[in-house]
Amino acid sequence: MTKLSVNINKIATLRNARGGNNPDVLQVALDCERFGAQGITVHPRPDERHIRRQDVFDLKPRLSTEFNIEGYPSPEFIDLVLQVAPAQVTLVPDSPDQLTSNHGWNTQAHLPFLTELTERFHGRGIRVSIFVDADETMVDYAAESGADRVELYTEPYATLYPKGREEAIAPFVRAGERAVKRGLGLNMGHDLSLENLRYMHECMPYVAECSIGHALVCDALYLGLEETIRRYRECLA
Repeated sequence: MTKLSVNINKIATLRNARGGNNPDVLQVALDCERFGAQGITVHPRPDERHIRRQDVFDLKPRLSTEFNIEGYPSPEFIDLVLQVAPAQVTLVPDSPDQLTSNHGWNTQAHLPFLTELTERFHGRGIRVSIFVDADETMVDYAAESGADRVELYTEPYATLYPKGREEAIAPFVRAGERAVKRGLGLNMGHDLSLENLRYMHECMPYVAECSIGHALVCDALYLGLEETIRRYRECLA
């Protein structure tokens, strides 16, 4: 079964827009678990424009599912992850002022850096996933780093899906099969939605986890959080 990890960054964005604690990020995370989410993802950024460092510390002892922290491995981020020791860390190559993730690592060029990071996180018992484009060479070098998983950046799939889903999914199938061949677990994330998720899963049933935030929170505005999570889980059944 492919697990659904709910990214709650947008909940924190809404809270931060007015100050205070409404909506309550911790309570929403617990509700997501209660409604069937199998993991919670957060992406703290240096400016704390959504998830704050304190949120990360508050969430860790209360969650009963897998906790995934993703972000660029700055010294501050590394320190946070090592302190909290989540189930998984996902390393992304974002710049500090980047609006959202829009590309994967060049794992070949950054192999020494990623290898060192993987060893440090493994020392705390943390599973390491590296965010990459659907490129078999990048998957190969991620495997060389000692990482446990790769997460394929799926925005290109989501963009091309309405024009031709077979063409859209093809490079992801190739990259996913290479990951499996290299002994890597496979995650997927970015712009996955109720429109395109089911077909992805039909073509790639071996995906371990999908991390979904923006589309899921938008759907919840109309469907409610519980019904939305049920529908996303159904796509991955």
